[in-house]
Amino acid sequence: MRDLEIDGIGMTSRRTRERLIQRLMDQGIQSGKVLDAIRTIPRHLFLDEALAHRAYEDTALPIGHNQTLSQPYIVAKMTEVLLARGELNKVLEIGTGSGYQTAVLASLVARVCSVERIRPLQEKAQQRLSRLSLNNVRLRHTDGGMGWPEESPFDGIIVTAAPGEIPAALLSQLSPEGGRLVIPVGGHNFQDLVLVTRNGDEYQRKVLEAVRFVPLLAGVIR
Repeated sequence: MRDLEIDGIGMTSRRTRERLIQRLMDQGIQSGKVLDAIRTIPRHLFLDEALAHRAYEDTALPIGHNQTLSQPYIVAKMTEVLLARGELNKVLEIGTGSGYQTAVLASLVARVCSVERIRPLQEKAQQRLSRLSLNNVRLRHTDGGMGWPEESPFDGIIVTAAPGEIPAALLSQLSPEGGRLVIPVGGHNFQDLVLVTRNGDEYQRKVLEAVRFVPLLAGVIR
């Protein structure tokens, strides 16, 4: 993986990053590629300056508009599950948010399509991804529950907000040849992280662990 280091690391040390990597390993993350992506992507760039000093804590952090930058463990877990069967060519991300999960994916797969319903978040994410020269990403301002049908089928889909149930539109956009969807499902008080694998017209569902995400909402915000 190419070095994506950007100025600003003075506010945190490489030792701090390595402590985060060790914590992720202690929690069961095993993929060397995923751990290397977490180590390399400068998470502090995806936060406002006031919170950048907390970038390498294993915790979710606010990014405005009632949205959060996901906990590094969750980013690593969802990415590891998505890539568990090998390298993927094209992945759809629902909920660009800060762009951090997008950047992790872009360092590991050939092509990332990412949708975001909140225009200011999308615009900031685009600036950050451009700054990192991650040119294998396409962003779109749209309702995440609808996915990106024009770009389907996808080898993998990752969803960073929780619907009450899995949107049929996303299932239909999975590749019928082993396409994988990683998605939190449930209400405000209880959610499960779920893996759905498509083979032809069959969808195998597996519950992975309890999680907490912001809800997946409909409609775009300009």
